[in-house]
Amino acid sequence: MAAYDFLSVRLFVDAPLGEGQSVALDKTQQNYLGNVLRLKSGARILVFNGTDGEFAAAVTHEGKRIGLEVEEQTRAQTPMPTLRWLFAPLKHARLDYMVQKAVEMGVGTIEPVITRRTQVSRVNLERMRANAIEAAEQCGVISVPEIRAEQNLMRLAEHWDPDVHLIFCDESAAIASPLEALAAVPTGPLAVLIGPEGGFDDTERSAIGRIASHTRLSLGPRILRADTAAVAALALVQAARGDWR
Repeated sequence: MAAYDFLSVRLFVDAPLGEGQSVALDKTQQNYLGNVLRLKSGARILVFNGTDGEFAAAVTHEGKRIGLEVEEQTRAQTPMPTLRWLFAPLKHARLDYMVQKAVEMGVGTIEPVITRRTQVSRVNLERMRANAIEAAEQCGVISVPEIRAEQNLMRLAEHWDPDVHLIFCDESAAIASPLEALAAVPTGPLAVLIGPEGGFDDTERSAIGRIASHTRLSLGPRILRADTAAVAALALVQAARGDWR
């Protein structure tokens, strides 16, 4: 086995990283490396923790316990993206998908909001974080988005930070070129809001309309599922104003 055979394997670890450090792994990670990938001592993978950058690390076996010895840094830590993603939670499988795609799309914070038509009453933040970490491992991200506790949409709108421009994705907005609308958005921090499957009600639209720094955006002539709308909106924002440019 060549020394670099497994450097495409990336693992998030909840521990400080630096050259020469030993890293203990939890049981799930040990099973993944030892039983799923069947890595032997000396196999090298990539590790990151969201704060110290990305490092190459060698797998170690001490009896039945598997750990890592951190070697050289492969990438310095990148800043957390400033793009905020606000959304009405969905049921498990579709919510998992949305969180994973949001990480791939380069969001910095994942913020569930409770609307009048939200169908999910409880949000599993730990499950969301696990999905965010898995997506980061797979897509090369080394800054894991912050997962924020759910908030009431009306309260959030009432106390909105005026320095953050809100991209309000509304199925009832007039159909126009979304790229042209986004080109007119002022520079600075951005947030993208996606509603529930039943859409926003008029009271919520009015509350959002009172936010001075917002752009109401149509995603086209078809009604999109919430998870599809999230991917479409984030792609448009990143293409027009984000780090794809």
